[in-house]
Amino acid sequence: MDESTSVDLLERHGIKPTANRIVVVKALAATEHPASLSELEQRIVTIDKSGIFRALVIFREHRLVHQLEDGDGGVKYELCQAHHNHDGEDDDTHVHFYCERCHRIFCFHDTPIPAVALPEGYAAHTVNYMIKGICPECRRRP
Repeated sequence: MDESTSVDLLERHGIKPTANRIVVVKALAATEHPASLSELEQRIVTIDKSGIFRALVIFREHRLVHQLEDGDGGVKYELCQAHHNHDGEDDDTHVHFYCERCHRIFCFHDTPIPAVALPEGYAAHTVNYMIKGICPECRRRP
């Protein structure tokens, strides 16, 4: 993702495009899988951990990133590939798969999430659908 695209993405989410935020957005866009704070810190050597974390907090508040539990007790972040629907809700909810061997998370954008009927009075705001198992690459290894 180039700088102009990064700036546009930040602005569409109501976030002021500072130099640090642009760098963090570009790093997230370059990751193949959702990334942890420490993974981002290793990729972004020009910003300290607290600066990266502050950007992620703002991104979460403005729904630019998804924060998800990684299946192993940690947290990972990924760029939201869509925007809010007409109700202001996130329309980029999708299934994640956590490999218990290599500890990677895979996004399954085309796998439908089953509908869950909540009891009366409850209102869901987000869904974190995580499947745990072994990825095809790890299954091939002895």
